[in-house]
Amino acid sequence: MKREKNIVLIGMPGSGKSTVGVILAKTLGMDFVDSDILIAHREGCTLQEILDERGLDAFLQVEEDTILETEYQGTVIATGGSVALSEKAMEHLAQNGDFVYIDVPLDELTRRIRNIATRGIAFAPGQTLADIYELRTPTYHRWADITVSMDQAHNETERVVEKIICAFDMQ
Repeated sequence: MKREKNIVLIGMPGSGKSTVGVILAKTLGMDFVDSDILIAHREGCTLQEILDERGLDAFLQVEEDTILETEYQGTVIATGGSVALSEKAMEHLAQNGDFVYIDVPLDELTRRIRNIATRGIAFAPGQTLADIYELRTPTYHRWADITVSMDQAHNETERVVEKIICAFDMQ
Protein backbone atom coordinates (compact mmCIF):
# COMPACT_ATOMS: atom_id res chain seq x y z
CA MET A 1 0.00 0.00 0.00
CA LYS A 2 1.34 3.38 -1.00
CA ARG A 3 2.15 5.81 1.80
CA GLU A 4 -0.14 8.85 1.65
CA LYS A 5 2.01 11.16 3.75
CA ASN A 6 5.06 12.73 2.12
CA ILE A 7 8.60 11.98 3.22
CA VAL A 8 10.52 15.26 3.24
CA LEU A 9 14.31 14.99 3.17
CA ILE A 10 16.19 17.85 4.82
CA GLY A 11 19.88 18.45 5.40
CA MET A 12 22.96 20.26 4.23
CA PRO A 13 23.93 20.65 0.59
CA GLY A 14 25.92 17.57 -0.37
CA SER A 15 24.21 15.32 2.18
CA GLY A 16 22.69 13.15 -0.53
CA LYS A 17 19.03 14.17 -0.29
CA SER A 18 18.40 13.93 -4.03
CA THR A 19 20.24 10.63 -4.45
CA VAL A 20 18.59 9.06 -1.39
CA GLY A 21 15.24 10.50 -2.46
CA VAL A 22 15.23 8.87 -5.89
CA ILE A 23 16.14 5.45 -4.49
CA LEU A 24 13.70 5.77 -1.58
CA ALA A 25 10.87 6.73 -3.94
CA LYS A 26 11.64 3.83 -6.29
CA THR A 27 11.84 1.38 -3.39
CA LEU A 28 8.52 2.50 -1.90
CA GLY A 29 6.69 3.10 -5.19
CA MET A 30 6.26 6.78 -4.36
CA ASP A 31 6.63 9.86 -6.53
CA PHE A 32 9.78 11.97 -6.24
CA VAL A 33 10.28 15.74 -6.38
CA ASP A 34 13.45 17.78 -5.96
CA SER A 35 12.66 21.33 -4.83
CA ASP A 36 15.84 22.70 -6.43
CA ILE A 37 14.64 21.43 -9.82
CA LEU A 38 11.19 22.94 -9.19
CA ILE A 39 12.82 26.31 -8.51
CA ALA A 40 15.00 26.15 -11.64
CA HIS A 41 11.99 25.16 -13.76
CA ARG A 42 9.76 27.86 -12.23
CA GLU A 43 12.37 30.59 -12.71
CA GLY A 44 13.80 29.41 -16.05
CA CYS A 45 17.39 29.55 -14.82
CA THR A 46 19.82 27.81 -12.50
CA LEU A 47 19.90 28.32 -8.75
CA GLN A 48 23.32 29.95 -9.07
CA GLU A 49 21.97 32.42 -11.64
CA ILE A 50 19.23 33.45 -9.20
CA LEU A 51 21.82 33.96 -6.47
CA ASP A 52 24.24 35.84 -8.74
CA GLU A 53 21.67 38.06 -10.46
CA ARG A 54 19.11 38.67 -7.69
CA GLY A 55 20.96 37.96 -4.45
CA LEU A 56 20.51 35.75 -1.42
CA ASP A 57 17.30 37.31 -0.06
CA ALA A 58 15.57 37.05 -3.44
CA PHE A 59 16.69 33.44 -3.78
CA LEU A 60 15.31 32.54 -0.34
CA GLN A 61 12.01 34.21 -1.23
CA VAL A 62 11.78 32.30 -4.54
CA GLU A 63 12.56 29.08 -2.67
CA GLU A 64 9.86 29.76 -0.07
CA ASP A 65 7.29 30.77 -2.70
CA THR A 66 8.01 27.62 -4.72
CA ILE A 67 7.48 25.39 -1.68
CA LEU A 68 4.29 27.22 -0.69
CA GLU A 69 2.89 26.63 -4.20
CA THR A 70 3.33 22.87 -3.94
CA GLU A 71 0.79 20.28 -2.84
CA TYR A 72 1.90 16.67 -2.85
CA GLN A 73 0.65 13.42 -1.43
CA GLY A 74 2.63 10.19 -1.21
CA THR A 75 5.76 11.87 -2.50
CA VAL A 76 9.40 11.84 -1.46
CA ILE A 77 10.52 15.48 -1.48
CA ALA A 78 14.21 16.36 -1.54
CA THR A 79 14.46 19.94 -0.32
CA GLY A 80 17.22 22.43 -0.96
CA GLY A 81 19.50 22.83 2.03
CA SER A 82 18.15 26.31 2.79
CA VAL A 83 14.44 25.42 2.81
CA ALA A 84 14.68 24.78 6.55
CA LEU A 85 15.48 28.48 7.04
CA SER A 86 11.87 29.34 6.10
CA GLU A 87 9.41 28.74 8.90
CA LYS A 88 6.51 29.16 6.44
CA ALA A 89 7.92 26.61 4.00
CA MET A 90 8.62 24.09 6.75
CA GLU A 91 5.17 24.50 8.29
CA HIS A 92 3.66 23.98 4.84
CA LEU A 93 5.68 20.82 4.26
CA ALA A 94 4.85 19.56 7.77
CA GLN A 95 1.11 19.64 7.06
CA ASN A 96 1.37 16.43 5.06
CA GLY A 97 4.93 15.27 5.58
CA ASP A 98 7.39 13.65 7.91
CA PHE A 99 10.87 15.16 7.99
CA VAL A 100 13.98 13.01 7.65
CA TYR A 101 17.22 14.82 8.45
CA ILE A 102 20.16 13.27 6.62
CA ASP A 103 23.00 14.14 8.96
CA VAL A 104 26.45 14.16 7.41
CA PRO A 105 29.53 15.37 9.32
CA LEU A 106 31.07 18.67 8.23
CA ASP A 107 34.38 17.11 7.19
CA GLU A 108 32.55 14.72 4.85
CA LEU A 109 30.48 17.57 3.38
CA THR A 110 33.70 19.52 2.82
CA ARG A 111 35.15 16.50 0.99
CA ARG A 112 32.02 16.16 -1.18
CA ILE A 113 31.41 19.81 -2.08
CA ARG A 114 34.10 21.18 -4.33
CA ASN A 115 32.04 23.83 -6.10
CA ILE A 116 30.46 25.84 -3.26
CA ALA A 117 30.66 29.11 -5.21
CA THR A 118 28.92 27.76 -8.32
CA ARG A 119 26.61 25.01 -7.04
CA GLY A 120 23.63 27.21 -6.17
CA ILE A 121 24.11 27.03 -2.41
CA ALA A 122 22.43 29.84 -0.49
CA PHE A 123 25.01 31.61 1.64
CA ALA A 124 25.97 35.19 2.35
CA PRO A 125 29.23 36.73 1.13
CA GLY A 126 32.06 35.72 3.41
CA GLN A 127 30.26 32.68 4.82
CA THR A 128 31.95 29.30 4.67
CA LEU A 129 30.50 25.82 4.55
CA ALA A 130 31.32 25.55 8.27
CA ASP A 131 29.31 28.74 8.94
CA ILE A 132 26.33 27.38 7.04
CA TYR A 133 26.61 24.04 8.85
CA GLU A 134 26.68 25.75 12.25
CA LEU A 135 23.72 27.95 11.37
CA ARG A 136 21.48 25.27 9.85
CA THR A 137 22.17 22.13 11.90
CA PRO A 138 20.04 23.17 14.91
CA THR A 139 17.14 23.93 12.56
CA TYR A 140 17.40 20.53 10.88
CA HIS A 141 17.37 18.84 14.29
CA ARG A 142 14.37 20.90 15.41
CA TRP A 143 12.24 19.85 12.44
CA ALA A 144 13.43 16.25 12.13
CA ASP A 145 10.94 13.49 12.86
CA ILE A 146 13.78 11.07 12.13
CA THR A 147 17.52 11.68 11.90
CA VAL A 148 19.61 9.32 9.81
CA SER A 149 23.35 9.69 10.16
CA MET A 150 25.58 8.95 7.23
CA ASP A 151 29.09 7.79 8.11
CA GLN A 152 31.99 9.56 6.49
CA ALA A 153 33.86 8.23 3.50
CA HIS A 154 31.29 5.54 2.72
CA ASN A 155 28.75 5.65 -0.03
CA GLU A 156 25.99 4.13 2.00
CA THR A 157 22.91 5.39 0.18
CA GLU A 158 21.24 1.98 0.30
CA ARG A 159 21.75 1.76 4.07
CA VAL A 160 20.29 5.24 4.56
CA VAL A 161 17.24 4.21 2.52
CA GLU A 162 16.87 1.05 4.64
CA LYS A 163 17.14 3.09 7.86
CA ILE A 164 14.39 5.45 6.68
CA ILE A 165 12.12 2.58 5.67
CA CYS A 166 12.67 0.87 9.03
CA ALA A 167 12.11 4.10 10.96
CA PHE A 168 8.72 4.55 9.31
CA ASP A 169 8.00 0.81 9.64
CA MET A 170 7.26 0.46 5.94
CA GLN A 171 8.78 -2.94 5.20
